Order: sequence, then C-alpha cells, then structure tokens
Amino acid sequence: MSEPILSLEAVTLTYRAADHPDRTVLREVSLDVAPGEAVALVGRSGSGKSSLLHLAAGIAVPTAGRVRLAGHDLGTASERERTLRRREAVGLVFQFFHLLPHLSVAENVALPGWIGGLASGEVNARALDLLQQVGLGDRAHDPVGRLSGGEMQRVALCRALLRRPPLVLADEPTGSLDDRTGREVMDLLLRLTRTEGGALLYVTHSRELAAAADRTLRLVDGRMVAEPAA
Repeated sequence: MSEPILSLEAVTLTYRAADHPDRTVLREVSLDVAPGEAVALVGRSGSGKSSLLHLAAGIAVPTAGRVRLAGHDLGTASERERTLRRREAVGLVFQFFHLLPHLSVAENVALPGWIGGLASGEVNARALDLLQQVGLGDRAHDPVGRLSGGEMQRVALCRALLRRPPLVLADEPTGSLDDRTGREVMDLLLRLTRTEGGALLYVTHSRELAAAADRTLRLVDGRMVAEPAA
C-alpha cells in the first residue's frame, strides 16, 4: 500500500496562554488519509475540527503525537519549513473565500503560482483551464466583486488546486452558501480533486455532503470516533 499523504498519530493539541487556563482541543487523535481519498470530518461546533485542519496544514503544531504530511514530520519542522511544505503539498479552501478584491478572477486563481515563483505563462494557462472546468471561463477577467457567493467559492476551489496539491483541506466550504449552491460546489470540489488525483479532507455539518466522501469520521470532545455504517 502507498504511504498516506496525511497521517496523525496519537495527536494532542493544547492551547496555552499566560492569562487563561490550558485548553485541550484534540486528544490522542489518529488519522490516515490515503492518496486520492476523500474523507469527511463532522462534529459539533468546538469539537476540534478546524484545529485538526490547522495541524494538517502545519499552521499549528501538536502538543504531543506526530503529524506527517507527504512523508515529512511537521511537528519537528521550523515555521519556514512548514510554510514551504504547505505551499507544495496543500490546497486550502475556506468558508468565506478569502479572495483579493483588487485582483481579477483569473489573478486570484493564479496567485499561489506567482507566490511560488512558477512561470507566468504556465500559471495563467492553468488558471484559465481550471476556470473553464468550473464554468467561469468567460468571467476570468472580471473583478471578483461581481461574482455571486457560489461563483466566488468556485474561484477559491480553482485557486486551491492551481499547483496540483496532493492534499486539499476544506473547512466548511459550503457553509456560507444556500443548500443548492452548496451541493453544486461540493460536487465540483469532489470531482476536481478526484480528477487531479489529490486527496481531500473536508469539514462539514451536513450529513448529505459528508455522505459523498469515501469515509466519514466524527470528532466528539476532541476525540476521533468512526461514523457508524449506513
């Protein structure tokens, strides 16, 4: 079997602050995500879902246990090393898009390639191709402010996939959309990551959207439990 693209081994995450009591949000969590696999992560608000994604992306480091991304131990890496690993291996999708209003649709998609120093011709062609795939090819040069919420999230999906990351992390990617638009965006996210050969770990409150994954996991009070079979 191939090595997991993401592996958490008995991971605990505790937030510490001088003026507040310690707060443990994840407790001995273990998780493997295989290349090409789609995994849904569900649980109540405050159960640690977003914190788990932060660990997976190297934004946070574990208090105990080990996080490995594409074979690299993130817990022992410097902040700069984690940033580079994230750029190389992870595409991020957020609930509220985080697009730059002063850039066009295509420029927002191309941004990770420019930051990564890739050839502009290659980056621009890739951005336009992705926009075509999500039905926004004719909006490539529009300001993003002219788009609907669903269209903005499609742009965010394209941006996350621009560098063909082996892992896409999505935190409530449909949370700010109506039900129909949310289903359309989720279908696109699943189809595009599978077409690109990447793995997907996504947080959702929707059982319907979770059911579209290959596997669903639940966090309860910071601990991972398997969802019962349907």
